[in-house]
Amino acid sequence: MIIATLLLICSIPQMDDTAKVVNDPPAVSTDGAAKESTLVASALPSAPTPKVKAEAEPITPNPAGQPFQPVKTVFTQPRETPRQRKLWYALTIAGSSGAAFDAWSTKRAVVGGYGQEGNPFLRPFAQSNAIYAATQVSPAFMDFLGKRMMVSQNRWLRKFWWVPQAAGTSMSFASGAHNVGVVH
Repeated sequence: MIIATLLLICSIPQMDDTAKVVNDPPAVSTDGAAKESTLVASALPSAPTPKVKAEAEPITPNPAGQPFQPVKTVFTQPRETPRQRKLWYALTIAGSSGAAFDAWSTKRAVVGGYGQEGNPFLRPFAQSNAIYAATQVSPAFMDFLGKRMMVSQNRWLRKFWWVPQAAGTSMSFASGAHNVGVVH
């Protein structure tokens, strides 16, 4: 932004010096004042010739005889609405909460000896607190996928952007409820 400002300032012609030369002629009180004034007047350029013609040219109609074609609209990528953004944030919080509930109930069931982790990717983390971070990977991916679907070029994907987040959230809460049921 600073570079653009400097370029803009440098490209403006400096009119200060030109105005001083024209407005402040040298004051001479000698006998050669008339001679110098003619030299100053001859040093100045003559006025430019006008570019406007005195005769008006007739306006010619469109040679094809057809009306002008409308300008093609600029292609823009679909954007999210404020309502969609609020709903996306709500689903993000719900998905992360569901994953945390699933992690808590899974750790409680595994440590209590009521069962084992069914997901082979999460099995190494099941008996430690690392399960809380490991279970947040899936909701983060679903949030990313939902956001990409929300601004997709495909109309059907834009219509069902909320499905990945809602499905992930419901699976996390269902798994957590199952684990709590196993413990009790």
